Amino acid sequence: MDKMHHQNDDPITLEIIQNSLQAAADEMFAAMRKTAMSSIIYEVLDMGTGIMDPKGDIASSGAGIPAFIGVLDKSVKVIIEKFPHAGDVSPGDVFATNDPYFGGVTHLNDIVVIMPVFSDGELIAWCANIAHHSDVGGMAPGSLSGEATTIFQEGLRLPAVKIIAEGEPIAPVMEVIRVNSRMPDVLQGDLWAAIASVRVGARRLEALAEKYGTRTFAAAIESFMDFGERASRTALRELPRGKFELTEEQDNGQFYNVKIEIDSDQFTVDLRDNPDQLDGPLNTSRDGVMVAVQMIFKSLTDPYSPANGGSFRPINLLTREGSVFHAREPAPLGFYYEIELRVYDLIWRCLAEHMPDLLAAGHFASVCGTFIGGIHPDTGRQYTVIEPQLGGWGAAPGNDGNTAMFCGFHGETYNCPAEINEARNGLIVDQMALNLSEGGEGQRMGGRGIVMDYRVRSDQGFLTAGYTRSKFPPWGVAGGRDGSPNYIEFIPIEGEKKSFAGVSGLTTNKGDVIRVYTGSGGGFGDPRERDRQQVREDLRNGLITNKAAHEIFGLEDLVGPETEKGES
Repeated sequence: MDKMHHQNDDPITLEIIQNSLQAAADEMFAAMRKTAMSSIIYEVLDMGTGIMDPKGDIASSGAGIPAFIGVLDKSVKVIIEKFPHAGDVSPGDVFATNDPYFGGVTHLNDIVVIMPVFSDGELIAWCANIAHHSDVGGMAPGSLSGEATTIFQEGLRLPAVKIIAEGEPIAPVMEVIRVNSRMPDVLQGDLWAAIASVRVGARRLEALAEKYGTRTFAAAIESFMDFGERASRTALRELPRGKFELTEEQDNGQFYNVKIEIDSDQFTVDLRDNPDQLDGPLNTSRDGVMVAVQMIFKSLTDPYSPANGGSFRPINLLTREGSVFHAREPAPLGFYYEIELRVYDLIWRCLAEHMPDLLAAGHFASVCGTFIGGIHPDTGRQYTVIEPQLGGWGAAPGNDGNTAMFCGFHGETYNCPAEINEARNGLIVDQMALNLSEGGEGQRMGGRGIVMDYRVRSDQGFLTAGYTRSKFPPWGVAGGRDGSPNYIEFIPIEGEKKSFAGVSGLTTNKGDVIRVYTGSGGGFGDPRERDRQQVREDLRNGLITNKAAHEIFGLEDLVGPETEKGES
C-alpha cells in the first residue's frame, strides 16, 4: 500500500515518531548553537526551536527560552495566512519575520526563521527558530532605545517575507537585511545559522514521513496534541476554582490589574482593565501576553512534559487593543520582555496565596537586560554586549529560593562567561559576587541576586538598560520579607556615581565601571522562626551578614567572619 495513504495507529509507532520530533527540534537547536556568530546565541542561548503541524500549532519544541516556545506557532500562522494560495509556499522556501505586527510577537531584534516541510508534494509540518540578533538597525546601536516612540526607530522590519525561494537565496532581500545592521557580518552569519537549523529539521522530518508514511506522521502529531490537552484539563480540574483578582503598582507609577477565573474547563485571564499603550517601548503585543499566560498555565498544570498546541487549549485570554498589553501599530515594543514578565508575575502573585504548594514567593522577575557597546579597542569594530542577568528566586514552604538563576521568562539560558565577554567585547569583568543586601529573609530564605562589574576599555561607548522590580522588590509570603531591588550603578572614572533602573544611550568612557545589582527573591515565613543552626550555616557560607543574623534572624551568639562583600 502507498505509504502516503497507509496509516499505522500503533501507539508504540506514534510514540517513536513523537520522540523523533523532539530529537529533531533538539538537533535544530544544536545546529544553530554550533554555527551562530554571536555570544548571545551560542553562549547565552537566547534562542528557541520548534516544529509545528501544517496548521501552525506547536507539535514539538526544542530547548531554549521558555517564553520563545509559544512564539513560533504564532509566527507560522501569520505565514500561513499571508501565503494562502497554491504555489505560494514551495519545498526549499524559507521565510523570516521579526515584526510584532506581522507575526514576530516579541521585538525587532528577534528574527523568526521558518521553513515548510513537504513529503510527496504534501505540506506535513513547519520548522522554525527564533534568536536575538545583536543589531538590526534603528536609532541606537543594539537596536534598543528607551527613547523610541515608534517601532520605525527600533530597526529593520521584516513583515513575514520570503528570504529563500526553492532553495535559492533572494539576494535583494538578503542585501537589505545586511546593510541595515551596524554589525552586518555577524547578522548575516547568525541568519545563516538559523537557516541551517531549519534545514536540518526539515531533512529529519522528511525522513520520518518517508519511513512511516505521511498519514501515520500526521496521526502521531494529532495524538500527542490530544494527549497534551487531556493532561492540561486533568490538572486544571485539580486547581482551586473561583474568581481571583489583583491590582499592583508598577515602578513607573501605573497600576496593572488581572482578573482570573478558573473552572473545570477554562483558565480565563482578563487583562482588559489596564493602561493605554505608552509612547515609549514598554509595550507588548497580544501574542506576547498569550506567551506569558501559557508559561504560568503550563507551570500550574503539566510542567514536566513537552509543550504542544493541545497543552494550551483551555486558555481564554481577554485583552483590550490599544492597551499596554495589546499594543496597536506603530507603538514601539523594544522592552516587551519586561511587560510580559509583569503579566507572568502578576498572575503568579494573584494565585500564590491560593496555591502555596505550586507557587513560591516572588522572584526578581526582570530580565535585567544590559546592553553595553562601542568600538572594540583592539579591532576597531563595533561590539554590543547583550546580557540578561542572574537573580534570586522566591522561597516556598520547606525550601529556600534558588540563588543566581535566570528569571522565569529566560529559563534555560546561561550567563556569558567572563572570558568570552573579555575576548569578544571591549570590556573587563571585574567581579561577579552574591548580593548580600537586606531582603528576602524568612523562615525560608529568598535566593540571592548578584553584583556584577563591567569595566569599559574604550571611550565613547554606550550603556542601555531597562530593569523592573526596582522600586517594588519581589514580594514575600506568610511573613517573609520582601526581596531586594534590581538596579545599576554607574561609576565613572571622572564624576559622581549614579544609580538607576532604566537608562538609554548613556555615554561611557575608558575606565568607567557599570555595576549591576539584581534582587533577592521574597522570603517565606517569619525570619525569627528560621532554624538557628541554619542561620549559623548561612553566616559561615557568606549568604547573610553578621548584622542580618543578629537584627533580622535574632541570632545572639554570632559566629563567622564579617561578610559584607556585595552589600550596597
